[in-house]
Amino acid sequence: MVVLSLIYPVKLKAACKDYIWGGTRLRTEYHQQSSADKIAESWMLSAHPDGPSTIVNGECAGMLLPDYFAKAGHSVFGTDCAEFPDFPVLIKLIDAKDKLSVQVHPDDAYARAHGEPFGKTEMWYIIANEPGASLYYGFDHKITKDEFKKRIKENTVEEVLNKVSVHPGDVFFIESRTLHAIGAGILLAEIQQSSNLTYRIYDYGRLGKDGKPRQLHIPQALDVTRLDHPTRPTHPQGSREKLGGCSRILLASCDIFTAYEMEINEYQLDANEKSFNSLICIGGEAKLLKGGKEELSFCKGDSVFIPADYGKYTVKGNCHVLMTTV
Repeated sequence: MVVLSLIYPVKLKAACKDYIWGGTRLRTEYHQQSSADKIAESWMLSAHPDGPSTIVNGECAGMLLPDYFAKAGHSVFGTDCAEFPDFPVLIKLIDAKDKLSVQVHPDDAYARAHGEPFGKTEMWYIIANEPGASLYYGFDHKITKDEFKKRIKENTVEEVLNKVSVHPGDVFFIESRTLHAIGAGILLAEIQQSSNLTYRIYDYGRLGKDGKPRQLHIPQALDVTRLDHPTRPTHPQGSREKLGGCSRILLASCDIFTAYEMEINEYQLDANEKSFNSLICIGGEAKLLKGGKEELSFCKGDSVFIPADYGKYTVKGNCHVLMTTV
C-alpha cells in the first residue's frame, strides 16, 4: 500500500557529470550545482545507479530517487509502467561545448544477452546551439558491415555519416542501434531509456583525463549498428496546439516515453493512475497548485516529478517546460 504522505510533487537535484567535452552553461544558465569545473550532463530525472537524482523538498528531502521509489512503491510510476521492472526513463540536460564521440547503443535483446537490463532508445530536443552547429545522425547512405569495419580501422567513418545542421526546436529520435554523435556548441535535452550503456566507435584521437586514449567498443558496435540512413524526420512528431493558457507540441512518443514541449501561463495537468508526470523547466518560472493551494514553485533548470495518481494540478506562471509521461 502506498503511504499517502509520499504522494506529492517532488523537486529534484540533478546528478552532474564532468565529461571532457562539457561546458559551463548548465551551471551559469540552468543553475546546476557541481564542484567540477565542467558540467557536461545533468541527470534531471534519474533512478539509475550511475547518477540518481536527489529529492530536495517535503517529507523525503535528502532521499535519493530510487530510495523514494522503494519506499513509495512502483505504483508511483503508473499502471502504464507495469511491464517495467524498474523506473524506465532517464532525462538529461547536455551541454556539448566540444563534440561527443561517434557512438551507438544496443537494443534490449542485445543488452540483456550481455548482462545489462536495458538497451537505449533516446530522443534529443535542441534547446540552443552555436551558429553552424551540427550533429551526426546515422549514415548518409547504406553501407556494408565490411566497409564499416574498414572505415573504423582507417579512421574514415565520418566520411559516410549523415551530418545534420541543428536549430532550436529540432527533434531527433535515436532508436537503439542508430549511430550518432552530438556536435560542438549544442545544448539539448535527452529523454531516454534508463540505461548508461554506450559503445564508442570513434573519438577523434582524444585523450581522457588519465592522459590515455578513451576506450572504444568496436566488436560490440559492429554487432549492433544499423548501417543505413535514418527514416525518422528531425522535427516534432505532432503539430502545435493552443489549449487555453498553454501552447504545446508532441515531440515524440514510443513504448518507453511520451514527451511534449509546453509554454504555459496557466494550465491544468493530470497525473492520473496511468503515469507519472515529469516537468523539466527550460525557461521562465511558475507555481504548481492543487485545489488552489501552492505546492511548490520552480524555475529554469528545475526538475519536478509528480507521482502517478496524484491527480489534477495547475501550473501557473510563465514557463517553458518539457513534460514526459509513459
